[in-house]
Amino acid sequence: MSKAKTISLALGGFVAGALISLHIPALADKEVKPGLPIDELRTFAEVYSAIKQGYVEPVEDKKMITNAISGMLSNLDPHSAYLDADAFKDLQVGTQGEFGGLGIEVGMEDGLVKVVSPIEDTPAYRAGVKAGDLIFKLDDTPVKGLTLSDAVKKMRGKPKTPIKISIIRKGESKPIEITLVREVIKVQSVKSKLVEPGYGWVRITQFQENTIGELAKAVSGLYKDGNKLQGLVLDLRNDPGGLLNGAIGVSAAFLPPDVKVVSTDGRTEDAKQEFKARAQDYLRGSKEDPLKSMPIDIKKVPMVVLVNGGSASASEIVAGALQDHKRAIIVGTQTFGKGSVQSVLPLPGNTAIKLTTARYYTPDGRSIQAKGIVPDIIVEETANGSAGGMRIREADLDRHLINDREKEAGKDAAKPESKPEAKPQAKPQSKSGKDKGSKDDAEDEVPARMEYASKGDYQFQQALNLLKGLQIMQGKAKD
Repeated sequence: MSKAKTISLALGGFVAGALISLHIPALADKEVKPGLPIDELRTFAEVYSAIKQGYVEPVEDKKMITNAISGMLSNLDPHSAYLDADAFKDLQVGTQGEFGGLGIEVGMEDGLVKVVSPIEDTPAYRAGVKAGDLIFKLDDTPVKGLTLSDAVKKMRGKPKTPIKISIIRKGESKPIEITLVREVIKVQSVKSKLVEPGYGWVRITQFQENTIGELAKAVSGLYKDGNKLQGLVLDLRNDPGGLLNGAIGVSAAFLPPDVKVVSTDGRTEDAKQEFKARAQDYLRGSKEDPLKSMPIDIKKVPMVVLVNGGSASASEIVAGALQDHKRAIIVGTQTFGKGSVQSVLPLPGNTAIKLTTARYYTPDGRSIQAKGIVPDIIVEETANGSAGGMRIREADLDRHLINDREKEAGKDAAKPESKPEAKPQAKPQSKSGKDKGSKDDAEDEVPARMEYASKGDYQFQQALNLLKGLQIMQGKAKD
């Protein structure tokens, strides 16, 4: 194989039309000359020859080689994969925040496509597709037997064309059929609003090329007209990750200069890196630093970071950095646990392989892999503790990497040693404004399309209560 430059990634999984994350520092070109396993290669050649000569139908050499490459990678871990020309193109385009498809982040489990998370404001999200759903048929094509790349291809298509997906959902006795209409998906990376005088909310839906700039504008907007923040909620729930430099930049926006944000470690020297809260580690090219336009007060404003089982990869880097530096209180439920770095090696024919090359670690050296970030305060999605549907985590995926710092990390969800759950100041209200009923009341479950940072968003309301409590405590301390 000829030498080629690689692009590091910080996100695993596919998105049905495609969500990607690039990690900018490229692995250096290098010659790798391991000893070849002659006996195993001879066996491979014999199997190859047997298929060529005796299979019931002729098989093209290109298809056989492609399948062999795909099989080698897909059997390593859930995030290593062969990318054909279409998948490679989608990977590159996806970081720009615009792509065609249904808007589902997906993985593979037992030969079926498993939904990791529907993306906000997309056909899948609006139709009520949920995390944990297993897709077993696309139109009339069974998913069993398809590669993840092939399944994602079938979910893509021209905008305004329909596709029927058949899913199995935990708790449902019969399969569910949903017809979705494909569209060009434009994902807004950052959303924000002033929820009350003095209290702001910033949500990052995924980490893209423009995330740092959008964050700077969003935070500056919260300070307009002389507003001064007394508290900020950074919402990373259901954010599947994205660009590593975006995660570093978002962390740097709230941390002191030059403190460690994240480090990576692997078998090669290229995989051993350390990234800090500094422009050279999050800027790409010779762009001006958008964080310079942010009010300096934002680095000291009391913060709560909201996370859940859909917060993965780059989201976990941010949450871990702010937690280790004690810059924010992490609230919610345990995160996904995707703590590995993927590198993309371009191949001839505009194809590529995506290979797991390192694990990443929080500033204190904690491995997130198969464990995730454990919140300082556990707050479920509803007052009665329901999770609003089945959640899968990295530790649930076949062939997931182990946590090299905590061997048992993926077996049981960890619990915080202290800090009790935040208590509500008032009963949560339904959309109609009436008090919710008992724990058995169906209204008390999380709706498929909950409005973030609304009165019905239980986790957000607890985060807001916590910020107000911190403000009161700080005021008494000054007195």
